[in-house]
Amino acid sequence: MSFISDFKNSLSTLDAHAFEEAALLLFRFQAGQNPVYRDYLSYLRTNPEKVGSLEQIPFLPIEFFKTHQVVSHFFQPETIFLSSGTTLQQRSQHLVAETAFYKHHAQLLFEDSFGPLAGCVVLGLLPSYLEQGNSSLVMMVDHFIQATGQQEEGFYLDNHTALRGAVAGARRAGKNVYLFGVTYALLDLADQLEPGEFSNVTVFETGGMKGRRREMVREELHQQLTRAYGVGEIHSEYGMTELLSQAYSKGHGLFNPSRTLKVLVRDVNDPFAVTTGPGSGGINVIDLANVDSCAFIETKDLGKLHENGTFEVLGRFDNSDIRGCNLLVG
Repeated sequence: MSFISDFKNSLSTLDAHAFEEAALLLFRFQAGQNPVYRDYLSYLRTNPEKVGSLEQIPFLPIEFFKTHQVVSHFFQPETIFLSSGTTLQQRSQHLVAETAFYKHHAQLLFEDSFGPLAGCVVLGLLPSYLEQGNSSLVMMVDHFIQATGQQEEGFYLDNHTALRGAVAGARRAGKNVYLFGVTYALLDLADQLEPGEFSNVTVFETGGMKGRRREMVREELHQQLTRAYGVGEIHSEYGMTELLSQAYSKGHGLFNPSRTLKVLVRDVNDPFAVTTGPGSGGINVIDLANVDSCAFIETKDLGKLHENGTFEVLGRFDNSDIRGCNLLVG
């Protein structure tokens, strides 16, 4: 177990130059210790000792999180994150060994991009995630709320009046306000706002119409939201049930990789033709925080990877069910 704890501890000081070495180290560990991933590699006839670069690593199709318990060692999970879906859909499950690690790590990545949470105000307009339960997004936002030390209520289902009051109070106190909202709920709230009422709020659109409103492309959606909220840009987060790391966009749908999350792209016709970019194709994610599960995930998202490592999410391969706390994009 010392490898797992040592590796997790190393992530808080990991820099970009050490990413590939850390990823290959974790790959060899999971290739031997993760039964599902080990069998998958065996099926592909992959010799882990001959894998010497990120592009050579086979990525586990994300569907395995629906059909198997993807773990790198035996443990009693402290929680199980579930993707959103109806009772008729098979939901992805991510067994989490240490919720404290997840919370600490999520805060670390957020503060890398936006600075300390202490003294700020975090608000969540996430009705569908709250109602379904077992959401990694809800746990993350709840932890952020606790980390701020704020007096304001954190979560709001449909009480827009109370939410607007919390924003007004925080603005009068000169505090930075972060609002995480599911797409349809942000649009519902936008219909009620006065000009300039949220102009100092950093708004994170987390995806999801849930059949409540007309689907829109990102450009149209963010244009509508920036106008209604009186902000220069709409922010977004890229994360999902199957990942413990996040990446953030500060506008234009352009995501910056975090210290423990790196995106590669694969050829849409050949899933084993993978590149670190630049290029377009299916998104493969390396998440070094997935020490207890699998760090190498072949997602169902389509994206564009730029030379500097930033990436865009362009859509999905098909119209399959959207994962909860997953395609949190803009």
